[in-house]
Amino acid sequence: MDYFKPDMTQAQINQISMLGLAHIGDGVYELMTRAALCEEGHTAVAELHQLATRRVNAPAQAAAVEKLLPALTEEEVAIYRRGRNAHVNSVPRAANIGQYHAATGLEALFGWLYLQGKCERLNELFRLIQSQDK
Repeated sequence: MDYFKPDMTQAQINQISMLGLAHIGDGVYELMTRAALCEEGHTAVAELHQLATRRVNAPAQAAAVEKLLPALTEEEVAIYRRGRNAHVNSVPRAANIGQYHAATGLEALFGWLYLQGKCERLNELFRLIQSQDK
């Protein structure tokens, strides 16, 4: 199995909970962010970590998803909403419940797209986020 390109059927993907998809999506989003920072020319580890944590947190992801919503398909919006509405057990101190739910929805969407192999769509959405960050 190529873990960079999972080969899962739609039925297998549909069996994963929204929080499971968010778990995958969190890693995908983090990796994309780290790669983007390196591509921007950041090389110092401390700087990379600081910049990544500014972009990969619930408030930043909640702001990003608000900008993405108009660009999402109906199916993507449905996945985002299901992820956003998933029951979470705790919320980090740096975020409010609304931000955390929105971030979870974004991560679920990114996990869902990744497991389907829709990397070009992930890149399109991430580019939209990146263009908003600058």
